[in-house]
Amino acid sequence: MKRLVILIASALLAGLTAFAQQNLFISQDIESGTVDEQGRVTFRLIAPEAKKVQIAGDFIKKDVQQHIAGMVGAGQIDMKKGKDGTWTYTSNPLPSELYSYTFLVDGVPVLDPNNPHVYRDFATVTNVFLVGGGLADLFKVADVPHGSLVAKWYHSYGIGKDRRLNVYLPAEYDANPYKQYPVLYLLHGSGGDENEWTIFGRAVQIMDNLIAQGKAEPMIVVMPNGHAEMQAAPGESSLGYYKPFHFRDPDGKYVANFMEIVNFIDKNFRTIPEKEGRAIAGLSMGGGHSVNISRTYPNVFDYVGVFSAGGRIHQLDEKDPANKAIMDGVRQQVANGVSAYWIGVGRDDFLFETAKTYYEDLKALGMPNLSFRESDGAHIWNCWRLYLSEFAPLLFKK
Repeated sequence: MKRLVILIASALLAGLTAFAQQNLFISQDIESGTVDEQGRVTFRLIAPEAKKVQIAGDFIKKDVQQHIAGMVGAGQIDMKKGKDGTWTYTSNPLPSELYSYTFLVDGVPVLDPNNPHVYRDFATVTNVFLVGGGLADLFKVADVPHGSLVAKWYHSYGIGKDRRLNVYLPAEYDANPYKQYPVLYLLHGSGGDENEWTIFGRAVQIMDNLIAQGKAEPMIVVMPNGHAEMQAAPGESSLGYYKPFHFRDPDGKYVANFMEIVNFIDKNFRTIPEKEGRAIAGLSMGGGHSVNISRTYPNVFDYVGVFSAGGRIHQLDEKDPANKAIMDGVRQQVANGVSAYWIGVGRDDFLFETAKTYYEDLKALGMPNLSFRESDGAHIWNCWRLYLSEFAPLLFKK
């Protein structure tokens, strides 16, 4: 009897274990988001009861295949249903890029269960796929020396919180214990956090590959959290796994206390602690932060990168006394000189005219080494990854 009980218990345990293991695998027995040698991507979804399945993604404008009849609105493509209930769609060859997408099943956004590559950008979760053979090869993990990504906490006395930032260290950092390195401060947008550049931005892979190719100098890259009221990304602080929402900084505490970050990095890493060894760049809100931080501390950063800048950057009005501090900071930047002041924006970006006007104003004020990069695209990651890949090689050249 005792042996029978043991056998029954063992069978139950094996069944529960098998059930638990099966719960780990919710994908269907097909592949989706797969890219062939010609750069065509194929999507598949088994949904026999669905009436309509569509794809929404940032690749759709790039797909020149004649599927006009299948286009819905500004960026959705109808998939075709097979007799077995499998919905499919294959694109034309796409340009080299990292793309994101999601399914719409009878109008409801659904992640692709057959593509495990999922990224979070703020509160939006999407599947991704990569088409190589060009720019996106920089976004791959290549067979090159790899740098390290370190999460560090610092205390901001001005903000009154412990706060988290990510630090990229080049592959050679540990092997050269007496060498000092320049630092790029890389800032995220209003919908992001300290993880945004490492996930959607592929900053670690871009830096590894550029450095390995000899196109960029070995440097430290610091990616702080740009929301003053936010300690860290969701799941990385005492707030737990909350749904991200827009934090506000009406008092400008992040900009006002940015030197706490610079001082922390200089104290804890082997940096070149002077203007010639520092650069700052950012996207959208982070572009606005780069503008404001660099002119608030006009003798701290020798390189400034402004990617699709958000915020009130266009305040260079000599007649408005409210802008005196801003104008004083810009004039000091001009007097001190910078090795590069680089502005990039997409032609379809809603901030294009703001960026162009800001460039013209800086030009009129005599900002040295000023450049304007106009690219295809809108207010999207396709532009910002491109800008980082072009801006980083300009930095710290000897």
